[in-house]
Amino acid sequence: MAIVLTDILDLGRAVDYKLHLASRNPDGIHPLEEFVEDRERWVAWNSWRGNRDDWTRPFILSFMQYYPRPNGWLFGGIFRVVDRPEDEYVIDEVEGGKPYVGRLVCSFERYRGMRGRAFYLEHYLPDIAVLEILPEVYSGEAFPGIEWINHSFGSLSTVFRTGRQDWRGALESTNAVYLISDDSNGKLYVGAAYGEGGLWGRWGCYMGTQHGWNDRLVEVCRDDSEYALKNFRFSVLETLPKVAPDGLVQARESHWKEALGSRVQGYNAN
Repeated sequence: MAIVLTDILDLGRAVDYKLHLASRNPDGIHPLEEFVEDRERWVAWNSWRGNRDDWTRPFILSFMQYYPRPNGWLFGGIFRVVDRPEDEYVIDEVEGGKPYVGRLVCSFERYRGMRGRAFYLEHYLPDIAVLEILPEVYSGEAFPGIEWINHSFGSLSTVFRTGRQDWRGALESTNAVYLISDDSNGKLYVGAAYGEGGLWGRWGCYMGTQHGWNDRLVEVCRDDSEYALKNFRFSVLETLPKVAPDGLVQARESHWKEALGSRVQGYNAN
């Protein structure tokens, strides 16, 4: 028998709540990454008002999209709406939900017509199923293995800013040929990571600069300080032993540039 949300949370009357489903915003910022990096920034996703009065009921039941699980949503708290000034909501977090914040993972299929962030809870509460309660507050995605890396700039940026040791240990010990895909136009950039810092050192440069000082990436990022955050995705094409000569890594990099056509139709300039 499935566990429903009200088996875990004592909500009282559903008609007293708006359901908040927080997903990646137009600037490419994901609420799950905000939660991991700075809890107060996540709370600000709930107090933000914008041009609409979304929180027209006494309480907000808040979730953030949890991309490690299909149709997954991570519980982000219950907030009481104290005041509704034009610039920002005044909210207080309700004590009863705090033990499950960042731990309660639910399943809910958000269909295409569900636009915006705020919904009447009573219409959707029966469809929110409990998947699991994490033993600890979610602190970022565990390292999935080199072959499973297919991560947005924002996801990797959170990994680097929080300094996750499982990721760092694996990437530092890896020489590789990697791929950066531009989701906005399909263009590709092939690069290589070798030397003392391995992939951690090379990708860390992108996290700090957006472009890693690659000429064509510098150009595309010049007029938009968030271009990489909104559009770049990282994956690994091939790994090589740490003892492999630099020349071999460079040769494999050149092979992949030719195979993928990234010099002709992508961002590789050489």
